[in-house]
Amino acid sequence: MSIENLILNVDSYKASHYLQYPPGTEFISSYIECRGGEFSETVFFGLQAFIKQYLQRPITFANIEEAKTLLETHGLPFNRAGWEHIVSKHRGLLPLEICAVEEGGIIPLHNVMAQIVNTCPSCFWLTSYLETALVRALWYPCTVATQSREIKKIIAHYLQQTADSQKSLPFQLHDFGARGASSLESATLGGMAHLVNFYGTDTLSGILGARNFYHADMPGFSIPAAEHSTITAWGRDGEALAYQNILQHFSGKNKTVAVVSDSYDLWHAVENIWGGQLKNTIQNSGGTLVIRPDSGNPVQIVVDCIERLMHIFGAHTNSKGYRVLPEYIRVIQGDSISRFTIPKILHAMQKHKQSAENIAFGMGGGLLQKVDRDLMSFAMKASAIRINGIWRDIYKDPRTGPEKKSKRGRLALIQCENGDFRTIRLEDVNQYKNFLRPVFRNGNLLIETTFAEVRQRAVI
Repeated sequence: MSIENLILNVDSYKASHYLQYPPGTEFISSYIECRGGEFSETVFFGLQAFIKQYLQRPITFANIEEAKTLLETHGLPFNRAGWEHIVSKHRGLLPLEICAVEEGGIIPLHNVMAQIVNTCPSCFWLTSYLETALVRALWYPCTVATQSREIKKIIAHYLQQTADSQKSLPFQLHDFGARGASSLESATLGGMAHLVNFYGTDTLSGILGARNFYHADMPGFSIPAAEHSTITAWGRDGEALAYQNILQHFSGKNKTVAVVSDSYDLWHAVENIWGGQLKNTIQNSGGTLVIRPDSGNPVQIVVDCIERLMHIFGAHTNSKGYRVLPEYIRVIQGDSISRFTIPKILHAMQKHKQSAENIAFGMGGGLLQKVDRDLMSFAMKASAIRINGIWRDIYKDPRTGPEKKSKRGRLALIQCENGDFRTIRLEDVNQYKNFLRPVFRNGNLLIETTFAEVRQRAVI
């Protein structure tokens, strides 16, 4: 039994829907939008990866036999004739057209971002059948990319307030999320979604995804770093030797190494080992040591750690009036980091006249796992149907849930004279440019997008 069988990449009830549409149905047009949520705009990202991974692989008769056996045993009817038509008449490639905005594009909520319609009237049921796979393929990378970009805005704001430049920004949110993701595929999609905005990552699968699906060269970077086992293996009495060993291997001119320092007593490590026994080594290494506190209240710990390091190693005051550690020492906070704690930490640092350039953040589960479809209310809804040659609108308008009211007709996305995006009916486009572009048709990827293009469009 193959989990890669696209016929089975679906909610169970979809298998019965081919029998539920009106007689004479020929085409169904559906759209994807964000209906609301915490953020005001969305980074559109991930469609090309889905197309390459799933929609360019033909359906086979073996897939049909497998799906028939499973679905009928599962308690559902199976549209064998419909799937055999796709194999016989369309070489197993889905007769669909997907139009979408550019990947990396920033789209305000409540606007159409993608539109899907069947291209063969015998396959009218196929548009909605793809909903499960397509919505899942988009909501997750879009949401991770959006959250990452919103955090980038926060860090940029505090850099603008407290630093002389923003050169450190691309590396100030590091992806620690691989082990906290629900699956390898999630880590791949979420990891490369974060890389739309930042260059720091330890999620290698995200690197591979950006290279495989978007022609990236090397979209992200990391540095040697310690974990608790490489410190505690030396024993409590050998903590200083563990640190010294790391510096011997990884410090040097223009080199950076991060060392977790709370295995026993963070303040002892900061004041007596880093700031005592190894102080001269750090100062004369020519590289940068990044100290990682990994427990305690993150707001208090970061401020106190930076303050103690400044007392030991000194600091200079920049043109904004905020203090900056010497280039050879920095702090990274990777514990309890989220879109909620980062601004609290940066605000506390600002109150203590510490520049935001002293800190980087490592974000794990909060980046790749603590998101869901409801964060921006991703939805795919049918909005138009052609029956016996005549198009008509279809929509939902629930009295008990007005926020779920759907759009009507075949849609287009335009940009008004004031720069705002607006969703309109396709027939009303007239002189406007429709930002929904055909990107997939009948098994073919029509527009190839590079990772560099995605990044450029998503710039804050």
